[in-house]
Amino acid sequence: MMELGITTFGEVTDRTIDPGLRLRNLIGEIELADQVGLDVFGVGEHHRPDFAVSSPAVVLAAAAEHTKTIRLASAVTVLSSDDPVRVYQDFATLDLLSNGRAEIMAGRGSFTESFPLFGNDLGDYDDLFSEKLALLLKVRESERVSWTGTHRPAIENRGVYPRAQQQPLPVWIAVGGTPESAIRAGTLGLPMTLAIIGGQPERFRPFVELYREAGQRAGHDPAKLQLAINSHGYVAETSQQAADEYYKPYVGMMNRIGRERGWGGMDRSHYEALRSPRGALLVGSPQEVIDKILFEHELFANDRFLLHVSVGTLPHASVLRAIELFGTKVAPVVRRETAVRLRTAP
Repeated sequence: MMELGITTFGEVTDRTIDPGLRLRNLIGEIELADQVGLDVFGVGEHHRPDFAVSSPAVVLAAAAEHTKTIRLASAVTVLSSDDPVRVYQDFATLDLLSNGRAEIMAGRGSFTESFPLFGNDLGDYDDLFSEKLALLLKVRESERVSWTGTHRPAIENRGVYPRAQQQPLPVWIAVGGTPESAIRAGTLGLPMTLAIIGGQPERFRPFVELYREAGQRAGHDPAKLQLAINSHGYVAETSQQAADEYYKPYVGMMNRIGRERGWGGMDRSHYEALRSPRGALLVGSPQEVIDKILFEHELFANDRFLLHVSVGTLPHASVLRAIELFGTKVAPVVRRETAVRLRTAP
């Protein structure tokens, strides 16, 4: 049976929303996701004026006091520009506060502002992530740590506290579109979250195949190679309502990012193509979103699906309604259908 959840970056587009209000609203969103029975809520890390969250662990710790069963994850922790010891300590603390519900989703991040902010060289982009992931896993494995690397001072037989309640503390690898990242996750036997934010989902199948092949070559149990799919989306009562409400904030944010990166502009026709039955955007009625999640499950046999709400700043009430519909209308059907598939699989 598939797990379902929500991710967000806590948008405050163009600083039009007070960050304090946005963070308080975010706690309410996580609380509602817990109440409607969703399995996980992920909060991203950014260091830009259009996002309110730079420290997911702090936000999730606040949410831990308002929730009971939902798992609380970063989405993602930009591990390349952070200290793995501190990351472990923060999420171990969250794990204890939440009674064993914390998860780290480690990635290199889709933005680069954190690298100069914390004194890292973008030229070391790949090496930083590889080395810091190795240290994070070593800290997770052992209470006392000895370690030597290139980008951080050595550690000589030092204890790292507190220890997480979960043993081991879950660490997922977030992958956007780099084959080497999928191979790394499989080789290490770590669960992988694959972000599908453009084009057609079918084109991402090779990344999943690389992940599972690498895991099997490394001797890991295929049943333990968990896969999550993360896609942008929004749910409303009707297809047209969802399309109209999501269009302006989504396209506005994507075009803003596109100008920074030299992408072509997006208009309504591009947006509707992404909303089409084989497009990457899950924006529509509950049934449309159900159909797309089940289609992706046919492609990937994924264990978890995460809907990223929102891209661009949506009214708080609209986000709450989308979460409610996702938890009460979409999730029960998806869980039932994927459970049937699991029972009838050869």
